[in-house]
Amino acid sequence: MTRILSAAPRRGFLFGLAALTALAACGNGVGTTRGQEIDRQVDQTLNFMLSEYSGTADLKDKASGYLVIPVMSEAAFGVGVSGGEGALRIQDQTVDYYTAASASFGFQIGAQQYSHVLFFMTDEALTQFRTSDGWEAGGNLQYAFNDQGQTLNATTNSLTSPVVVAIFGQAGLLAGANIEGTKYTRVIR
Repeated sequence: MTRILSAAPRRGFLFGLAALTALAACGNGVGTTRGQEIDRQVDQTLNFMLSEYSGTADLKDKASGYLVIPVMSEAAFGVGVSGGEGALRIQDQTVDYYTAASASFGFQIGAQQYSHVLFFMTDEALTQFRTSDGWEAGGNLQYAFNDQGQTLNATTNSLTSPVVVAIFGQAGLLAGANIEGTKYTRVIR
């Protein structure tokens, strides 16, 4: 049986492929061996987050570890792709580097960039993240921000969740940012 693809799905696929190539060319450290550059970006991102959103200091202090993705770039035209790279820190020291990537389909158009930090609030959550062969963010994450992305709040409920996500620094033409479905993979730098 021969399957014939219409022009629309092929265009979406080709756009998605082109967008993924463009994201790989972004100056966010993906595809390089410069661990020091990633660490510098992580430091800048943490300093910004802590100075702009004081509620995140509690999360950082109480977390067993945290993964910082300084720049997550997302582009969509029917097919959406996003990617970024960052560092996992335990006791404020980088222990591993990770890439983050996701894809989505549906009615969407635009582009944006944002930063996000995964706070692993329990040793078990951190261990599960580090020992998995590609960890995927699910719908059970606790988000530490309001719908407008203006104020990051860490509630008592947030501090008892295994993984808390802070998303901030959004800029672009897509509305909102969500990391559900994002896959994190450890890389050697």
